[in-house]
Amino acid sequence: MLTKRQNLMETIKGGNPDRFVNQYEFMDIVLEVPVRLMAAPGTEFKNDWGITFRWPEGQLGQFPVHDDEHKVLKDITEWRKYVKAPVIDNSDEAWAAAVAHANSVDRNEQFVTAFVAPGVFEMCHHLMSMEDALMALYEEPEAMHELIDYLTEAEINYAKILIDRLHPDALFHHDDWGSQKSSFISPAMFEEFFLPAYKKIYGFYKANGVELIVHHSDSYAANLVPYMIEMGIDIWQGVMTTNNTPELIKKYGGQISFMGDIDSGVVDFPAWTPEIVAKEVERACKNCGKLYFIPNLTQGLNFSSFPGVYDCATEAIDKTSKEMF
Repeated sequence: MLTKRQNLMETIKGGNPDRFVNQYEFMDIVLEVPVRLMAAPGTEFKNDWGITFRWPEGQLGQFPVHDDEHKVLKDITEWRKYVKAPVIDNSDEAWAAAVAHANSVDRNEQFVTAFVAPGVFEMCHHLMSMEDALMALYEEPEAMHELIDYLTEAEINYAKILIDRLHPDALFHHDDWGSQKSSFISPAMFEEFFLPAYKKIYGFYKANGVELIVHHSDSYAANLVPYMIEMGIDIWQGVMTTNNTPELIKKYGGQISFMGDIDSGVVDFPAWTPEIVAKEVERACKNCGKLYFIPNLTQGLNFSSFPGVYDCATEAIDKTSKEMF
C-alpha cells in the first residue's frame, strides 16, 4: 500500500495510485504561525495590515469591513500613504509551536505544508473593497501595478521566514479568483496584473525546496488554468462543478491536477444527509476518474461548516475507492 504522499504523487504524475487521494490527507497544514488570519464567529478583529474583519452570527465566514471608517486604502493613487506591510515577529518564541508541529510530521507519509492567506488579489480588495479594486484596475493601472508589486514583495518576505522556520515540502495558498460562474476579471487582465506576481511568489517557493504548490480558489476559474500552469501550480483546490472538471482533466491533466468537484454548497448545509454526500462523491469520482483528480469538498481547509459533513465525505471516498480500484 502506498503512503499518502506516494499515492498523491502517483495521482498527479499519471502513475499508478492504489486509491483515491482522500481530500486533504496528503497535507499536514501548519497553522500555528504568529499571524492571525481569522475572526471567531460572532466577533470582529483588525489584522496587522489594519484590515478589519467581521464574522456575523449565523454566517459561514468572515469578510472585511469597507465602510468609510474601516476602509484602509481610501485612494489608490495615494496607496503608499495608507498601505504599510507589517513586520512579522521572527523570534524563536513566536515560531516555537509552528516549528514543533513541522518537526512532528512524518515527511515520508505527508507533506509539511505552509499556509498563506489571503493572496495578492484578495489583499487588493481587502484593503479597499472589491468595487474599488476592480475599478482601479481600469482607471489607475499604474498605481495598481505598484501596489501589487509591493504586496508581492511582502509575500516573498513572509515566504523567506516560513521556509527558514518550517522547511515546508508544500504550500497551500488561498486567493479566490472568481464567483461560481465567472472569473472576477478577464484572462487578459489577470495575465497583465496577477500572473507576474504569482510567477515570482511560486517561483520563489519552488526555488527554495517547496515541491508542491496547492492553490485554493473555490470558484469558476477554468479560463485561468493556462496561467495557473505557467505560474507553477501543481494542484488547483476548490475547483467547482461549474468548471466542468472532467473536461479540464482531459485537456490539462499531466500539467496540473484538480482537487474538488464536490461543491460545498451542495453537501455542506444544515439539512445535509449522508445520502446526499455519498451521491455527490460517487458522481465526482466516476466522472473525473483516477488520475489528475482529488475528490474533495471545495471548502478551503480540512473541515466543513456543518459538523459531520467532511468526515462523511472522507468515508464515502474510501468506499468509492474500494469499488473503483
